[in-house]
Amino acid sequence: MPLKLRKSAVREPPPACPLTECMKLLGGAWTPNLIWFLSKGPRRFGELRTDIPRISAKVLSDRLRALEGRGLLHRHVMPTSPPSVEYSLSELGSELIPVIHAIVQVGKKLKTMPPEVRSRRAARSARPIAAPGSSRGLEARASGG
Repeated sequence: MPLKLRKSAVREPPPACPLTECMKLLGGAWTPNLIWFLSKGPRRFGELRTDIPRISAKVLSDRLRALEGRGLLHRHVMPTSPPSVEYSLSELGSELIPVIHAIVQVGKKLKTMPPEVRSRRAARSARPIAAPGSSRGLEARASGG
């Protein structure tokens, strides 16, 4: 006999987490790279292809369109012949520059760590969280124990 579906006791959905909202902006493929290369000023499509050689033209075009749609970029069509387009960070996009710089600093630290230390840290953080009431709960993990 199937179990009876219970109604949720929660009346309203919780508000969106600010971290989740920010990570939605940064989480796309190549997004941090594009913000990084646009942080010093406007760039044209071809310049961004040179800056990020491993990105395909299609992916770059899709990513720029998505970032413009989310309000992170401005697209400026220059009145030249042939037409040229420059991309620049919007005010919201510029607010992400310190975040990208902080991620870069952490990445530099990680690169200086010996590989065996990095793999031990990764293995330790991948351990499952103990069941509630267990002596190996979150407090024990947070203290490194």
